[in-house]
Amino acid sequence: MRFDQSDRLRTKSHRVIPGGSHAYAKADSEYPQLSPGFISRGEGCRVWDVDGNEFIEYAPGNRSVSLGHAYRPVIDAIVDELQRGVSFTRPAEIEVRAAEKLLSVLTNAEMVKFCKNGSDATTAAVRLARAATGRDFVACCADHPFFASDDWFIATTPHSGGIPKTTKSLTLTFRYNDIDSVNAIFETYKNQIACLILEPARYEEPQDDFLSDLKQICYDHGTLLIFDEMITGFRWHLRGGQAVYGVDPDLACWGKAMANGFSVSALTGKRRYMELGDLSTESQNLFLLSTTHGAETHSLAAMMATLNAYTTLPVIETLYAQGQKLSDGFKNLIAQHRLDHAIDVIGRPCCLSYCTKDSSGQPSPVLRAVFLQETIRRGILISSLVVTYSHSDDVIDQTLAAIDGALAVYSKALTQGPGKYLVGPPPKPIYRR
Repeated sequence: MRFDQSDRLRTKSHRVIPGGSHAYAKADSEYPQLSPGFISRGEGCRVWDVDGNEFIEYAPGNRSVSLGHAYRPVIDAIVDELQRGVSFTRPAEIEVRAAEKLLSVLTNAEMVKFCKNGSDATTAAVRLARAATGRDFVACCADHPFFASDDWFIATTPHSGGIPKTTKSLTLTFRYNDIDSVNAIFETYKNQIACLILEPARYEEPQDDFLSDLKQICYDHGTLLIFDEMITGFRWHLRGGQAVYGVDPDLACWGKAMANGFSVSALTGKRRYMELGDLSTESQNLFLLSTTHGAETHSLAAMMATLNAYTTLPVIETLYAQGQKLSDGFKNLIAQHRLDHAIDVIGRPCCLSYCTKDSSGQPSPVLRAVFLQETIRRGILISSLVVTYSHSDDVIDQTLAAIDGALAVYSKALTQGPGKYLVGPPPKPIYRR
């Protein structure tokens, strides 16, 4: 494989775009030198880069493409809607239909506000919780890597440049499956915490009724519980992680798989809270979530077509089935190469990932780069193991064959040192701990 066109574009992109990408998860800092820098097109679970190289892709669109690239019913719905225009001086009729459609699926939500990306929704949820409670402090789960690009969350990361110290002091953290850490912040900040926000689950499942206990603690202290369902939504279950674990939050945030890669997200919640965003009410604690592009008609059409697929086809069942086949095959190959101590498959079958480790058992971004490099050589773009509805049995078999070859090189890099096998400098992931 050659990446001449990608390399030329890399030089240009870093000159005009900080980091060379508009999303850090897609940036060069996450990938080895021998990798496709820019994608030209996609179809189903396959993509082609600007040099014409073909890859089977996993976790497309940072997990937002769940049906597959250029999924025809979604594309047809968008094309049909685009012919009517995309944005007007007053709301479009499709906004009402889209809201009704989403609420018919998310049966425990009573109102919805659409926006464009996950950060819009999670930050609006935090602001709404502050408005509803009159409190300033918020608490987020320290074990979940990303909630928003906004100050309230980025202040908790090592990359908090430009955020005032006063803002940093208002965000607290707790640990997943550690109810004592939750009780501790409530003990320290009595009657001051507006909300707790977390993903219902990530790679670790809730233990010992953690989510139920969390909800009860929030109720006892007059604090709102917010679920970030960006990843769990429409993967764990049609109604997200809250349906799987039987815990009903006060507010929930949705996006990613909701529109098969198109830009729309949503804040949903109980009417008594969401109505604080209605300017016609007499409340003194109004919260504002107003976006010019939040209800672009073609994105809402994409969402409705995607939800139609979810409700008429075995989409989630397929994600679980194909993910399980991939997980089982990967684990068998790990055992065959005697690498159980050096690489793990983690997560639910519908949302898998892997963890690379050095000889001492510590997470190793360098060995991850070796594994990525060797799977890319074999036609697989596998930053994680997240499947789509388009990943067929043949595709999974082809992936496992590529993983088998990559693990042979990985084993050598583990014992002889990755520097001998990695081409170019090791990447420097920005968020990964």
